[in-house]
Amino acid sequence: MLESFVLRALIGGAGIALVAGPLGCFVVWRRMAYFGASIAHGALLGVALGLLLDVGLTVAVLGVSLLLAFCLVLLQFQRTLATDTLLGILAHAALAFGLIALAGLEGQRVDLMAYLFGDVLSIDWIDIAWIFGGGALTLALLSLIWTPLLSATVNEDLARAEGQPVGLARIVLMLLIAIVVAIAMKIVGVLLIVSLLIIPAAAARGFARTPEAMALFAALAGLLAVLGGIAASMAWDWPAGPAIVAAATGLFAISLVFGAVRRVAVRAG
Repeated sequence: MLESFVLRALIGGAGIALVAGPLGCFVVWRRMAYFGASIAHGALLGVALGLLLDVGLTVAVLGVSLLLAFCLVLLQFQRTLATDTLLGILAHAALAFGLIALAGLEGQRVDLMAYLFGDVLSIDWIDIAWIFGGGALTLALLSLIWTPLLSATVNEDLARAEGQPVGLARIVLMLLIAIVVAIAMKIVGVLLIVSLLIIPAAAARGFARTPEAMALFAALAGLLAVLGGIAASMAWDWPAGPAIVAAATGLFAISLVFGAVRRVAVRAG
């Protein structure tokens, strides 16, 4: 019989994996890892504001993450600085202001490590409700923009010529990444959130032959990483968030070996 906190961790982690897998495919395809990291660093500022204003941390993190995503969308229209420079400025500024705000909190003990690296074993049913509510919204919106976003990923000019809403799809994708960052914070923490988007999707790439198959395999890889990470955490007293990322990395290594063996087999045949 599983302890209740372990059961909650498995349910919450599974919910994040099912969402992060398909969304992470676009992060990998469109090379948006740095964008995700920028939003994730800003999540710590959301934690600080939530504690200062005495509002729910998930609400505060979601608000700050969406605000940063909107800022990035607007700033991309300027021509002075490259996008990666803007991302670097916003990411580190948000992280710095978040740490300063947390350090200035009086009369409150803040478990900074839990926010930085996650504490999946401490999530409650309210957190799970946020995860599945936000996850359902994310998957619904992703399904709506799947075709134009995929077309733009393959050839943006051709997608525009076909009348696809490329700009809108890109904006929605950025907002969806912000939502997933907010609801995944307790699972792997602000410093490791992007790994749950990238690594399962990268691992799935070696097994899938179509974009839809890759999204499915990425979700499955995320589920296996969550199960393996929580099992390792319980067995060897590892921190759960990093253990989940380590398990995902192991799956990625397996995918590399599988890909190499398959290439050798094709050449031999």
